[in-house]
Formats: sequence, C-alpha cells, structure tokens
Amino acid sequence: MKTIKILGVSVIYILLNVVVIPEGLAQKVSDPDQLKKQLDSLAASNDPDDRRLLNEKLKTLSASKVENEMAIAAVYYYQIKNAKAYDSVHAAQLIKFPKGLEARIRTQQKISLLKSLPEIEKAYNKFIKDFPPKSYPALPFGEDRLPYDKLRSNLANRFAKEKNVVRATYYAGLLEADFWKVRSYGDLANTFYQNGNLVQAAFYQKKAVDRATPYAAGKMGNSVTANFAVRGYAGANSTYAQILYEQKKYTEALRFIEVARKASKLIGAEQDYLYARILAALGRNKEAYNNIEKAVKSGEATSEMAEFFKVLYVKVKGSNDGLELYEADIRKGVSDNLRKTLTKNLLNTPAVNFTLSDLEGNRVTLSDLKGKIVILDFWATWCVPCKASFPGMQLAVDKYKNDPNVQFLFIHTWERTPTPIADAKAYLAGMNYNLHVLMDTEDLESKTNKVLESYNVSSIPAKFVIDGEGNIRFKLKGFNGSKEAAVDEISMMIEMVRVKN
Repeated sequence: MKTIKILGVSVIYILLNVVVIPEGLAQKVSDPDQLKKQLDSLAASNDPDDRRLLNEKLKTLSASKVENEMAIAAVYYYQIKNAKAYDSVHAAQLIKFPKGLEARIRTQQKISLLKSLPEIEKAYNKFIKDFPPKSYPALPFGEDRLPYDKLRSNLANRFAKEKNVVRATYYAGLLEADFWKVRSYGDLANTFYQNGNLVQAAFYQKKAVDRATPYAAGKMGNSVTANFAVRGYAGANSTYAQILYEQKKYTEALRFIEVARKASKLIGAEQDYLYARILAALGRNKEAYNNIEKAVKSGEATSEMAEFFKVLYVKVKGSNDGLELYEADIRKGVSDNLRKTLTKNLLNTPAVNFTLSDLEGNRVTLSDLKGKIVILDFWATWCVPCKASFPGMQLAVDKYKNDPNVQFLFIHTWERTPTPIADAKAYLAGMNYNLHVLMDTEDLESKTNKVLESYNVSSIPAKFVIDGEGNIRFKLKGFNGSKEAAVDEISMMIEMVRVKN
C-alpha cells in the first residue's frame, strides 16, 4: 500500500513534528504544531490570497537555515503539486546540509538499490562512517535510526537467504528503532521460514510478537510510530502460531492464534483455516469443523481448505452422507452473496482514456479497445498484496485467453527503482506469468504517475472493470482472498458486464 510519494526526507519526521538534524547544523523549528496547522489550512483553501500567503511562507521556509523547515516546505510543495519547487528545495538541502537529513536519506536509498551483498555491506559500513548515528539526536522509540535500520534489516535478510545465520543474527542485533523491530523481525522470520529453518523462524517471529505486545497493550502511547507497531500485532501472533503448528507445538500454537483472533479487526478464511487445523491437531474436531465451515462459506476458501472441510465433515458427522448436497448449497450461497454485493457496487462512470507502452515498446490505447471488456490491474514489483493476487489473476487470464471480447491490462506504476521495465520483466519471468504489462512510469515534469492519478488510485493493488462502451462498472481495492475466490469474483464481474452490454 502507498499513501504519499515523498522521494526525499522521510515523511514520518514531519508527521511526528520532530527535528532530526545533526548537532551543530540547526536548531529546532519554533512551534512546529502551530506551523503545520497553519500550512494545512492554507493548503486546503481555494482562496487566492491564502494561496499567495502559502507560497510566501513556503518560499521563506525554503530559504531557511534550518533543514527541517526546508523539509517541511518540500512536503507542502509536493502536496500542492509544485514539482519544480519540490526538486529545487531538495537540491538546496543537499548543498546546504551535505551531512543532513536529505543527504542521509538519499544515500540510504542508493544503497538499498544495490544488488550484490558484498556491495551492500561495504556501502553500509561507509554510510555509518559518513553519517554516524551518534551525530543525530536519539528519539524516544528510535525513529531517527530508521535509515540505518532499513539497511541493517536488508543485510540480515540477505544473509538469512544465504543461510548465514551468524551474519544475519549480527545485523538483526544492531536494530535500534523499537517500533520498527516488529516488522524487521517478522521479515527475517519469514526469510528463515522460506529457507525451511523453523527454529530461527520461530525465534525471530517470537521477538516480533514480544516487541509488538506492549504497543498493543497501550503502554507505548498513541504516536504514529506506536500505531505502526500495533498494526503488526495480530499478524505477528498469527504467523507465530503457524510456525508453532508446523513444529507440532499445538498447545502453544493455540494460545497465540487465539490472541491473534482477539486482536484482529477482521478474521479471514486463512486465519479460520489455521485455527481449525490447530484445534483438529488437539482432537477438538467439532470446534475445528465450525471454523473451517465458516472459512468455506466466506467465499475465500482455497482448494486445500475445501478438502480439509470434507475430512472434518466425515469425522464430525460420521460419514460423507449429504456432503455433496451441502457443498452445492454452500457454493450457491457464496455465489448469491457475491452477486448481491457486486450488484450493490455496480458503477457507470466514463473511464479516462490513456496510451501507454508495454514491455516490448508497443503502444496501447484504451479507446482502441472499445467493444471489449477491459480489466485494469494497477500494481508494482514491490507491492506484496499485488503479487499475492497474481496467481488468481493469471488463472483469470488463462480462463479468458480465447475470448476476443475480454482484455486484461496490468499497469505497472509507482516504481521505486531507475529500472522499472527490467524489474517488471524479471519478476514476470521469474514467476512464469503470462500477463500483458503496461508501464505507467513517473512523469518527469509533474513527478506523478499520470494514469494512476487520473483513476484516483490512492493505494495498490487497484482493479477496474470497464465495459465495451468505455465505462467503469466495477473497482476493487487490495487483495484479501484466495486465488480461487479472485477468479470467481473477476469472472462474475465480467459476465455481469457482458450481460449489461
């Protein structure tokens, strides 16, 4: 997910209203709360006088001798879409403060783009010398250590992928930002898990749970950073329960999955499935059946969940009598509920026309596809839920590959590297996907991804179903289901739009 695209200074510093500037370079911004309120008010106004006043204030901030004031100006220039001024402020920051915030962030970002592990480690060591952490004021939860911790986390994960536990442990031990450890430890646990090292996966996932717990209990306040840590609490417990289950530590797994369920705002089919497997492993088949039944009825069940449902049905009922009829009844209920939901969300809004190049350089114009049902899928190689939805989307593409009246277009956007085309090609090839990808690259002048902006997309993945007349009939945000559920949903949308046409 992505909310605001700031390429330079980290927005979290501004949200926290704190000053994080090397000692001796600048002093605190006077009354940052009042300044932010005033700028927010002016930026939200359409009054020409307010706009003039805003520009005057931003111009003054841009010329400041305090880097944080310059950073605030850059944020608001971005907000009002003044890309030229935004770039100008950042360029001035780098000149005025060669060891300041912007320089540090830019350097960290460059290092994060390196591919070779020895290169990354060497660059990290130089980064520590050029921007020594002790030269920056330590904030309560380590917010100022994020540039360092992002690199440390990357190094720990890279060494873990190479099964070098010693070096992975070393860099994980250097992490400082308390709230960030929830995510960092969880990522490292996942890397060890993918390598089949359940012992290390369990160790770091438990550390993620332990770090998140005081935040979830409200003991760490209600700051931006505290809320960031809280958001990872339910997931950290659920993942730890999964690892414990695979280690056959069922009683422990039950304790953590129940914590996760209590903390979760929304319990999905995956969590119901895990809960059911843990309960079944403990011999509590009736409870397990109730939970897997709920997962199957949700419409988000995978084929594995459906098979587990059959097994528990027989165990609880004593035989498979009536199973086929009950499964048919469930499928009908899922289909009816989906149709009702989609009918309620049916749109009829003209789709914005665009022309983009695909990965081979061919130009594709939306209006040229008039008469076809077009599915747009906005995504990026760094977007985890985008990639999670692709197995289902590939199944949908395969299902309609011989239908001349259905066209899927996967729009790669919000790129984070200087080689987005190569990145997209490498990802598709590595996953063996056959998807028609178009590139919505950043416009150099406006610093925006124009097609994404024109569709008012604020987060990805985002999907749109457009009818043969060029009207948006459905739009979807995020991904929260199985690949089977994704195919069913897209298929029903296509068929509903086809009927309307």
